[in-house]
Amino acid sequence: MSGIALAATVGVIPSSPAQAEPNIDDVQARVDHLYHVAEQASERYNNARIQLRDLSRDLKALKADQDRQDAKLSVVQGQVQDSIVRQYEGEGLNSVGQVVVSDDPSAFLSKLSTMSAFNDLQSSLFEDYSTEVKALDIRREAYEKRSAEIAATKEKLAKEKATIEDKLNEAKSLLGKLQAEQRQALLSRDTSRLPSVSASGGAAAALNYAMAQVGDAYVYGATGPDAYDCSGLTMMAWAQAGVALPHSSSAQYSSGPHIAESDLQPGDLVFYYSPISHVGMYIGNGLIVNAENPSAGVKVTGLHTMPYVGAVRPG
Repeated sequence: MSGIALAATVGVIPSSPAQAEPNIDDVQARVDHLYHVAEQASERYNNARIQLRDLSRDLKALKADQDRQDAKLSVVQGQVQDSIVRQYEGEGLNSVGQVVVSDDPSAFLSKLSTMSAFNDLQSSLFEDYSTEVKALDIRREAYEKRSAEIAATKEKLAKEKATIEDKLNEAKSLLGKLQAEQRQALLSRDTSRLPSVSASGGAAAALNYAMAQVGDAYVYGATGPDAYDCSGLTMMAWAQAGVALPHSSSAQYSSGPHIAESDLQPGDLVFYYSPISHVGMYIGNGLIVNAENPSAGVKVTGLHTMPYVGAVRPG
């Protein structure tokens, strides 16, 4: 059912006495929808954190590069100034004083290029200086661009965090309208006995870790040890096998070879929704273990309980 149709079906809980108690299935559908919207925001938040980390690393490297270029430029500028002083020594040094003492690289270059005595300078020095000025400008522009991207990413993080909190609070509000017995039934739904699973190699270590977390809480952005979000669980599980995965379901989809559903093996990562916003781990027999949502926590469920997209085999 589409989000629009779902909203039309569930709507707002009626206030009339005849329907004072909301239908648990309607609330389940609405709460699941809100959790999914929150999870989409959470995974975008995770992606933005990865981007922010990479941008910050780039910015640090660019700043170091810019400092090195600035130092190199100063050396060449000193060589040019020395050449000017030598040529004008005793011949009206005041006429070139502004060039000699100029601190701004571009202004220095501009003044130097318009000097009547420029042709007498060593052309190679001028060319060297001109090249270094351009190189410095390129690095400064790159630095400024990365700085602006970091600011935009931080703003995006704040918005996604607000969306997560908003949708989670709305879901909690809906759950709060149910009577205690209905709410408990909703929160404890699908808690069947855990199936036995088997795997080998790194997949065994990942799978054993993930299964050991069944029953733990779901918290957006969490990576354990007592709470996880979907990509946090799979990331930590495969870390037990020495495999580093990013904390993002969409990024994890690019972390290994894609596997056809017919070739699924225990330990494979399975992905859901378009765009991808949820990931779980296949355990065999058409089942997965995943950090599902704040109501369900970490649990075992069917492979096709959510819109299946594809699978990846890490390692």
